[in-house]
Amino acid sequence: MSSKKTEFIVSDLICKIFQQKFWNNRLPTQRDLACAYQVSRFTIQKVLKRLESIGLIESIQGDGIYIRERALGNPLVSNSMTEVSYQDLQSKLVYLKKIKPDAELQSIFNLKADEDVWEFQRIRIVCYEISQVETAWMPCHLFPELNRAVIEDSIQNYALKKKYRISHFMTNYRPMVLSKEAAEILNCKKGTPAMYITSRGILKDGTIFICSKINAIHYECTYIIPFNKDVYLSRRGSRQKKTK
Repeated sequence: MSSKKTEFIVSDLICKIFQQKFWNNRLPTQRDLACAYQVSRFTIQKVLKRLESIGLIESIQGDGIYIRERALGNPLVSNSMTEVSYQDLQSKLVYLKKIKPDAELQSIFNLKADEDVWEFQRIRIVCYEISQVETAWMPCHLFPELNRAVIEDSIQNYALKKKYRISHFMTNYRPMVLSKEAAEILNCKKGTPAMYITSRGILKDGTIFICSKINAIHYECTYIIPFNKDVYLSRRGSRQKKTK
């Protein structure tokens, strides 16, 4: 079954879930879904795995497939990296060093000029293919023992082990073309279309614990957000004032 068909079913089910098309927040059986979309159960299993990986559904053995009610009340954002299981994802360290923060990093982390910051670069490998090069910064006073093993495993897991409470991530996506340096690392041609991603990880007390910049290829992102009528009317009002 083509990946295009699989992607269609994923998108269609997400849409139907938010349309509340399924009674009692319960999806049809795998057999019924396979019949409805005229695909194999193997394809449906791949689709359900995707929906489960982004936290939209949960399978209860011997009972069925249920929609997570919590997910329906919040914006849904999924991307091609968060859907990858850790067994299919590898990180390889390029370099790790301590630096003095420039004005931008001082502002992001609320640091003084003489406080050290970790700077590291790593490549992310998905299913044996290099797909991202990430440069990131973390305050040394929060993570005095940062090392290769941590960076090649999971920064989030390390933060949780340090008893930090992660609140959320603020992420920005922008299309770009690869520079010569990034293209060489990603084993592709200079000028290849890519996604430029900047991200900040925020703790429960408001502290920024990581800031990163990523060049990514083969990257997809899907999001669903509630319609905000007040914001819409405000924007419409501003437009009408300009046209008068």
